[in-house]
Amino acid sequence: MTTALFSVYEFCSFAAGISGNIFAFGLFVSPIPTFRRIMRNQSTEQFSGLPYIYSFLNCLICLWYGSPFVTPGVILVATVNSIGAIFQFIYITIFILYAEKSKKLKMTGLLLAVIAIFAVVVFVSIRVLDNSARQTFVGFLSVVSLISMFASPLFIIKLVIKTKSVPNVIGTILGVVQLALYYYISRTSREDSRLPLINTYVV
Repeated sequence: MTTALFSVYEFCSFAAGISGNIFAFGLFVSPIPTFRRIMRNQSTEQFSGLPYIYSFLNCLICLWYGSPFVTPGVILVATVNSIGAIFQFIYITIFILYAEKSKKLKMTGLLLAVIAIFAVVVFVSIRVLDNSARQTFVGFLSVVSLISMFASPLFIIKLVIKTKSVPNVIGTILGVVQLALYYYISRTSREDSRLPLINTYVV
């Protein structure tokens, strides 16, 4: 009976992980129309690059959280966020190429700051913290960066009101779906507290 419960739980966890990866991939590719417009017009216009900076930082930290050095057994977290980091880096690079000088300098500085922050997080988690504290530390940072990533589109509210247009509506919808999926999975996990959720990942 216990084995059957574990099998069902593991299957549901894997299915939820795959679904999360699919929705996340959709979220990562949703800005493509925006950047096609930027490349076509050779200008970033009034678009903000901050959402992509926040998303890049989030992907890097979540990638580190899903790595075997921090949380063994959650490879799907690492794979989807590695793909996300590549997409965000490409978006930021394009933004810098077509931005005016002031935005170009600002975005370059923010990109270097993100890389520096990530390097500090890796150094502290490896050199200073033990395994348990490392997972808690990086997990907390992942939550903070995730909230920042989903809050970052608020920077374009002024643009939406001014132009009476809604940039990246696909990304907004997919973000809501991803949050709903996260809520459903976390609620299910709390209700089925009999299963040792952490022990399944212990090597």
